[in-house]
Amino acid sequence: MACCLLLKAVKHTEVLALVHGKSIMEVCIFFFYAMILLPGIAASVHQVKSFLNHTAYLSCYFPNSQKTDIKDLRVFWQKGDMEVVHEVYYGQEKHDNLSPKYINRTRMDMDKWTLQLLNAGILDEGQYRCIIQHRDKGSAKVIHTSECLLHIIANYSQPEIAWLHTGELKPSKYLNLTCSSSGGYPEPEQMTWLISHENKTSRLTHHMDVSQDAVTKLYNVTSKLNITVPTNTRTNISCLLHLGGQLGSLVSVPLGIDTFCKKKLGT
Repeated sequence: MACCLLLKAVKHTEVLALVHGKSIMEVCIFFFYAMILLPGIAASVHQVKSFLNHTAYLSCYFPNSQKTDIKDLRVFWQKGDMEVVHEVYYGQEKHDNLSPKYINRTRMDMDKWTLQLLNAGILDEGQYRCIIQHRDKGSAKVIHTSECLLHIIANYSQPEIAWLHTGELKPSKYLNLTCSSSGGYPEPEQMTWLISHENKTSRLTHHMDVSQDAVTKLYNVTSKLNITVPTNTRTNISCLLHLGGQLGSLVSVPLGIDTFCKKKLGT
């Protein structure tokens, strides 16, 4: 098991070794200690949410209680096991090792120990690790690690009801409706229909068709409703899109339906 973990660290750091003039084994030892031998340093994974194409803020949660000078610290951000996101090497930012998709997209606020990821996209979702190494008397030691899990959010359009019925709307006949919302992320949980008449509201949950754009990765959703047209009453129909988690819900503009039968004389 130890051999497998060590090989993983070597693959991850061999580029760093070439840039900074260190041996593969020396850099490997740094990651070996950071990921394996210091489990008490890493806190729980911090959940971070960012809107699509906005700046995501990933904190190292480093208190720096010793007021250590940045010139004595190496701050390293990575995504997953292989991608280098940002590096501050003893006071100087290093760009040589960055994964190509992060070039010119990151800034480090050293006052707040926070990484700014510019123009965050859906492909940037995932787990990020901050590792801080202290240089003391010529040797280096990992003094802090933390992890953030980045979630990207894109707002869905307001759900919109479309009337599929053609011709005259007659009582007791079937009414076909669709409700659609588009351009959102992540995938929503479900769509609920709200049907209100005579001071009563019923809730119907039907199948929701979900499609994802191959390029943007954004979702479009649609639900269909087929009900009998109510008689001699006003009915309001709305649809509610449940986004899931703590994202809340979106509701459509109500569709009002009035159907009244004409009574014949003498009845």
